[in-house]
Amino acid sequence: MVSVQRNPTLSYVVLPEGTRRGSVFTVHETGAPVLPKPRLLDRVRAALRIRHYSRRTEKAYVAWILRYILFHGKRHPVEMGAPELTRFLSSLAVDRKGAASTQNQALSALLFLYRRDVSTTQIYTHVLNRGPAGVRSPADRLFNA
Repeated sequence: MVSVQRNPTLSYVVLPEGTRRGSVFTVHETGAPVLPKPRLLDRVRAALRIRHYSRRTEKAYVAWILRYILFHGKRHPVEMGAPELTRFLSSLAVDRKGAASTQNQALSALLFLYRRDVSTTQIYTHVLNRGPAGVRSPADRLFNA
């Protein structure tokens, strides 16, 4: 007896054991396989690898981004903005008594996330009061002083 079994993407025929060929599987694809969209941390890893960051930097950045997400109750970074980022960094300084280098590393990881992956530059320029890094001449000091 021949049985036909169907899956949303595959259909195959199973022949019983007593046939001449034994148990043979014939697979017919019914449609193009649907690939799931890469998850956030996988996209961050891919962006870091494309830019040739070291594996240790990749591991540290992903860990900081994960801590940031867990700190805010597993909310997606797209839903969060500058107040949440400031709250997380303040928590590192006050509650966990983190060193300045720890805060700088966390800030670098989160800025990479928001600049590269989430594409929100508002956090970088408006809230942290850091404009884009530009070339400054010695004359700028004379006019701004």
